[in-house]
Amino acid sequence: MRAVFGQVGLLVVATVGLSGSLAWGADANHGAELAKRWCATCHVVAGDQKQASADVPPFAAIARKSDFTPEKVAFFLLDPHPKMPNFPLSRNEAGDLAAYIGSLR
Repeated sequence: MRAVFGQVGLLVVATVGLSGSLAWGADANHGAELAKRWCATCHVVAGDQKQASADVPPFAAIARKSDFTPEKVAFFLLDPHPKMPNFPLSRNEAGDLAAYIGSLR
């Protein structure tokens, strides 16, 4: 029984470590650069932006959602979905974008 608990505990620690890796060490400044380059066509990504699509939420509104977490946004960005163009983001870039969005809270 003790060996099983040890294996389960190790699995939990490994899973937590992997899921947090997207947010830890993320660079919000790099995320802001990516947002301005790739996302500003549709989203308002910064307060000084003058134009965006009315059909999509501004990044600040996304950041203020009650269920917002940088990890959730990073995983969302890595999963292709029909409403957004398919940008080839790396895990680090998705984490950086998510950190930037989180900084707008």
